[in-house]
Amino acid sequence: MLVEAKDLRRQFGEVEALASVSFELPEGAIGLIGPNGAGKTTLLRILMGLIPPTSGSARVFDRDARTDGLAIRERVGYMPEHDCLLPEMSGVGFVAYMGQVSGLSREAAFQRAHEVLHFAGLREERYRKISEYSVGMRQRVKLAQALVHDPPLCILDEPTAGLDPAGREAMIGLLRILAARTDRSLILSTHLLGDVERVCDRVVVLDSGRLLASGRLEELRASRHDEIIVRIKGDPDRFLEALRKLGVDGRREGLEFRLPRPSDGEDVVFRAARESGVQIRFLGPAVRTMEELFLSLVRAPPKGGPP
Repeated sequence: MLVEAKDLRRQFGEVEALASVSFELPEGAIGLIGPNGAGKTTLLRILMGLIPPTSGSARVFDRDARTDGLAIRERVGYMPEHDCLLPEMSGVGFVAYMGQVSGLSREAAFQRAHEVLHFAGLREERYRKISEYSVGMRQRVKLAQALVHDPPLCILDEPTAGLDPAGREAMIGLLRILAARTDRSLILSTHLLGDVERVCDRVVVLDSGRLLASGRLEELRASRHDEIIVRIKGDPDRFLEALRKLGVDGRREGLEFRLPRPSDGEDVVFRAARESGVQIRFLGPAVRTMEELFLSLVRAPPKGGPP
C-alpha cells in the first residue's frame, strides 16, 4: 500500500478535524475530496509527518508518519494550497533552491529547475521575479518546485485554486500527464469534483472529518440499479409520449433519456420504440456522476446513526 490510515483522529481543542478515519490505497492517482473544512489538509499534514495524530496511525511508503516523517518527506513533492513563494527570487532560482533543500547538488538542482519549469509552461518566464507572476504562473511554479527532486509521490493541495477557466484547463492537462506515469503517484486534494473525475482513478471522500468512502472511482460510481440510460435516433417527443402511455416516466436530455428501471424488464422500452418509430442506439445502466456520488454520500446517515 502507498498510504494506510487506521482509526486516525486529530483534535484541535474542542474541534475534531478527523474522526476515526481508516483506509488503504495502493499507488496511483488518488483524489482527496470534500468541502472546505472537511479535514483534507489536516490529513495531508499527518501523512507527511508535519503534525501528529491525536490517536490512530498512518503509514506512507510503509513508514510510520508519526516517527518517520523526514524519511517520508524526502520522497514527497508537496504543493501547498497557500503561497510558499519567495517573491524577490526568479522562478528558476526559487525552484533550484527548493531542489537543493530536497538534497540535490546545486548543479543538479538548476538543471532540474529548467526541466520542470519547461514542463510547467514557464520556460519564457523562468528568469522573471516571482513577484511579477500572475496567479496562474504562481500555481505553475508551485507545481514545479514540488517536482524538482523527481519524487515518487506528489501531494497537491488545491492546485487549480484561483485559476481562470483557461488556466485551470492547462493545470488539469499537466496533472493528467503526471497521473499517467507509472513511476509516480499523485494525491490531488480539492473540493472541485470535476478535477478529480478527470485526473484520478481512486478517491478518498471526507466531510466534517468523517470518512464517507474510499476506493476505485469506477466502483464508487458504479451503476445505479434504479435507472437506465436510453439513446435513440428519431423523434424524441414521440418516443417519450409512447413511454408514458406504457406507464414509464423519465427525464429527457436531448436524444438521451434517463428512465426508472421498468418492473417488467426492458421490453417496454423496445415496445415504445416500435410504436414511436425510433431506433434504440444504446440501452444500459445509468452511472452516477461525481456530483451525484458525492451528494449521495454526504446525505447518507452516519454508520450506526439514525436512519
